[in-house]
Amino acid sequence: MARTPENKPTLQDQLDGERRLVSFDSYDLSVRQLLDMFESGEIEVPPEYQRQFIWDEERESQLIESVLLGIPVPSLFMATNSDSTWEIVDGVQRLGTLAHFLGTGTLLEKVSRTHPLKIRELEKLSALNGTGYKNLPKSVQLMFSTRPMRVTVLNDKSDQNVRFDLFERLNTGGISLTNQEIRNCVFRGPFNDDLKKLATEENFLSCINLKAGDTKNGTAEEFVLRFFAFAENYKSFDHSVKDFLNSYMKERAQTGIPPTLVRLFKRTFSALNDALPKGIVRGNRGATPVNLYEGIAVGAALALKTGSKLSTAKLEKLLDDQKLRTFTIGATNNKKSVTGRIEYVRDALKS
Repeated sequence: MARTPENKPTLQDQLDGERRLVSFDSYDLSVRQLLDMFESGEIEVPPEYQRQFIWDEERESQLIESVLLGIPVPSLFMATNSDSTWEIVDGVQRLGTLAHFLGTGTLLEKVSRTHPLKIRELEKLSALNGTGYKNLPKSVQLMFSTRPMRVTVLNDKSDQNVRFDLFERLNTGGISLTNQEIRNCVFRGPFNDDLKKLATEENFLSCINLKAGDTKNGTAEEFVLRFFAFAENYKSFDHSVKDFLNSYMKERAQTGIPPTLVRLFKRTFSALNDALPKGIVRGNRGATPVNLYEGIAVGAALALKTGSKLSTAKLEKLLDDQKLRTFTIGATNNKKSVTGRIEYVRDALKS
């Protein structure tokens, strides 16, 4: 491998190492073909994307105007599922706007709308203002439904790491997806189903205090994922939490969480809920720091596995323990700190 004088990898080294297998197909579909596929379920919008339908009617009207005028609209980006259906990666609002305008009952339900779009506030095509698709002359309806839309589709020759990268990089909506929402889209299967189920457990939710904006964006599921990933593999952690969690979830996507681990999860958060009625927080701070959560939750689980009983006094003291702070505050997502906070809590809780 070529190296610079400082023994650092060259640009070519990095390109060779990071280049992924990416395979695309491109299509020009009419608006009608696109919406027929969406209506029939051949194009899916992941549940995590539902909150992306946020364009107001003025912005939607401008897109419809652009389509009718033949002004180029950015490509829609899809990924192929195992059953050959397509899942949208980029272009949720554009697809949603077209569906809202056409306004069939099924399409309205899919984009969480109650009534078809009525055009408003247009300048170039002001004669359209106040009208909907059904009010258009047949010739204009035909013009709209036959307009071509460019669709680029990541096919099934590309691996799931590529799929995650593309969801992350092409996620250009007004409300971006979190990493866990992307994982929920990419790594579907029994494991993900179990994560979502456990993220609703009462004892678990009582232990984590989430910010208001994090209650519906996958944060709870990521906390559950962190529990299992670090409880099983914390010694293998290197430096990237995102890659570590991606790898763990990818490897287990098609298998459910083993009953032994589910029982450990429930035992741990039952004990933590009893001992820490205010949750895993420091002082009067409302939100649960994720690094403190990892140390307390995973350390407690490892202590339980040794047969220890969790002491309320010890747990309360650990929340503000000065040495534990050194493992959880600042730039502490490194192997030494991750191992340190988990094992420090484990050892402190051993009977």
